[in-house]
Amino acid sequence: MQHVITISVRSILPFLLVICWCIGCTQPDASALEWPEITQTAKPWSRWWWHGSSVTKAGITAELAAYQKAGLGGLELTPIYGVIGDEEHFVNYLSPEWMDLFEFTLQEAERLGLGIDMATGTGWPFGGPWVSEADACKYMAHKEYALKGGERLSEPVRFIQEPFVRAVPNQVYQLYGMYKEKGEKVTGSLSDPALQAGRKGPETGDLVEPVSANKNLQALALDQVRFEKSLPLQVLMAYSDKGEVLNLSEKVDRDGRLDWTAPEGAWTLYAVFQGWHGKMVERAAPGGEGNVIDHFSATSIRNYLARFEDAFKGRKTAGLRAFFNDSYEVDDARGQADWTPDLFDAFLRLRGYDLRQHLPALFGKDSEENNIRVLSDYRETVSDLLLETFTNEWGAWARKKGAIIRNQAHGSPANILDLYAASDIPETEGTDIVRIKFASSAAHVTGKKLASSESATWLNEHFLSNLSEIRENLDRYLAGGVNHVFYHGTCYSPPDDPWPGRLFYAAVHANPRNSLWRDFPALNQYVARTQAFLQAGKSDNDMLLYFPVYDRFAHPEREMLEHFDGSGRGRENTPVRDIADTLQALGYGFDFISDRQILSIDVKDGALTGAAQQYRTIVIPECRFMPLPTMEKLLDLARNGATVIFHRSLPEDVPGLGDLQQRRADFQKILGSLKFDDKGIAAVGKGRFLVNDNLLSMTDQAGISRETFVDQGLNYTRRDYGGGKYYFITNWSENDLDDWISLQSPCKSVAIFDPMTGKAGFAQTGKAPGKGAIGVRLQLNRGASCILKTFDSETGGTPWQYIQKSGESIALNGAWKLEFIEGGPELPAAAEMKT
Repeated sequence: MQHVITISVRSILPFLLVICWCIGCTQPDASALEWPEITQTAKPWSRWWWHGSSVTKAGITAELAAYQKAGLGGLELTPIYGVIGDEEHFVNYLSPEWMDLFEFTLQEAERLGLGIDMATGTGWPFGGPWVSEADACKYMAHKEYALKGGERLSEPVRFIQEPFVRAVPNQVYQLYGMYKEKGEKVTGSLSDPALQAGRKGPETGDLVEPVSANKNLQALALDQVRFEKSLPLQVLMAYSDKGEVLNLSEKVDRDGRLDWTAPEGAWTLYAVFQGWHGKMVERAAPGGEGNVIDHFSATSIRNYLARFEDAFKGRKTAGLRAFFNDSYEVDDARGQADWTPDLFDAFLRLRGYDLRQHLPALFGKDSEENNIRVLSDYRETVSDLLLETFTNEWGAWARKKGAIIRNQAHGSPANILDLYAASDIPETEGTDIVRIKFASSAAHVTGKKLASSESATWLNEHFLSNLSEIRENLDRYLAGGVNHVFYHGTCYSPPDDPWPGRLFYAAVHANPRNSLWRDFPALNQYVARTQAFLQAGKSDNDMLLYFPVYDRFAHPEREMLEHFDGSGRGRENTPVRDIADTLQALGYGFDFISDRQILSIDVKDGALTGAAQQYRTIVIPECRFMPLPTMEKLLDLARNGATVIFHRSLPEDVPGLGDLQQRRADFQKILGSLKFDDKGIAAVGKGRFLVNDNLLSMTDQAGISRETFVDQGLNYTRRDYGGGKYYFITNWSENDLDDWISLQSPCKSVAIFDPMTGKAGFAQTGKAPGKGAIGVRLQLNRGASCILKTFDSETGGTPWQYIQKSGESIALNGAWKLEFIEGGPELPAAAEMKT
């Protein structure tokens, strides 16, 4: 029997609801309210630091058992710097003794049902004592000389590298509390670190070359070292005022003397030298100190990984799931690693012309147009090399070993959407949800099951973060499309060490020495229940948002490279960031997409498809440059039925300098073929191009509805499981919610799952504005979250238990005695208080 109750709802929501409060109105389905299986991957994982690799098998077993009992699904092993005074227990990285401990860790983790990932090195970035000067990261230095006809260069063609040392021990950082969003108080500082009183750092005169030959590298804690030396010349080019270009490299002798007399005219000579960037592995463990690799050289990464091949030979490492990279972070030092010995050859192969012919433009001394075009080609080449020679080489090596790669691509001088896409598990960090979506977008667009996060980093000072702050941090990632969170992190500490044990400066300390540990399993269970839903099905975002990287490649900066952190910003807001903020604030589901990824998508029944994912449109932000193949692909997609949205205007031109006239002519031919009506609509085959200043009017034309419940202070991510949708919804407002919300996904029934309590039941529902939209009554306290599961067919079962007010609240005023019954190392004194 069906019971129908008609009620009046608040005028702020234009619902005309007929609530279907079903008591036996449909056939009960017990399985509809079942929670998904909690797998090892659904549980949260944590980074696990080994200080100095000073660990024991007994200690490993004890820690793994504690983490397993607390509800973790796995750990990522990262050795870091050792503890002062514990030097006799240090174990050198990848030594036979270290590999014994690693093998034992894998065996114990398998016994306990835990997964293990491993950083492909110690600290960060990739590097170590086996990285030679030839394989180390490098920079480009240059000098200019002016000559007139008949003159000879009187000085040697030479560049002397300035010596300096940067080391960690002479610095005091306040790095906690940095990841905050607008309106949240930043408690730490990223300003230049202060020197510790009475502490003097090493100088180059105290060191010998190579760096790996220095004793006590742990105590030196070197971050960057450059020795005074004459840098090797890579090329000497001469450019006349008449447009002549000569390569004079072979006319320079060993002493740098140029044997050449300038012909008639005015000549400018450009000398390019190869410098050693000097970046060292940061926070390296014993046996891991040394040069950071050249990320743009295939030879460098192959030689680097060969050390792991030797160490792993004959070892039982099948239990290792993934190798990990803790972001790029080569250039968080002085200068940039902006050179590799094969750059000129790679540039010629990838861009089709000789960069040596255009050095004035590379260094910003040609016309403005040539400058930005050559700069764009240079940056695109570096981006391609970082993908080809680092990410792809590393990934292929890992897969041959039966593992996958988990990669933090942010901060790279490249289109990080492509780097993330080449990773088996793309990983993000931070609290900016747009930045988070760069990693999750790459996972969605390329059909990867997991997107991970380095979570709860730098929340507060040691042991001051609370569970509420941690959960809020995790919920941001989950709402941003992440479904595999890693705590940052957990330090191995001997059981007999006095409190607080071993610490890492940017950690939240997810370990038994934290007072949160007793309640930590409840948080982990919450995460596991949530991620079990978010790892099922596929992402259900409606729109693709093009990331116009070539506008950034062509934008001059103080230095040669631009690093992309995933925020969508340069040094100022960009059109793509403005659109992303607008779409996010209004409740539209979207994923970023790169030029490379656009080339791999197709159209089916008017929808954009790729890797089992479907989108209803693609949005192109206002941009100047777009590659010809990208525009050709957009045209092809529209011809086959797609709707392509251009905000404000069509792109103006192609980027780069190579074959410019032909590419530009082909591009302009496409633009000229488009015939727009007075509403900014151009029919293209079965589809259309839309151009308008009003983005929202175009999304309406594309038939895309926003989730209006974001106006009530909620945020969400949505997935499609085949029989309906999963919504993860979290309340980021300042108020508790007890109201009706509207879901834009057509459905017949909705169930509510509370991942904190494990309760589930069918919601009260009714009609809502919008085609197929449904109203759902939802109670969600501030900071709380839930899963809504929609059903395409009528489904019933146990109703959700809404909280009803049963009386007036009672103030418990009076005197209270507070006693501390556990903790340490010393318990605070008892206290009395009044309320």
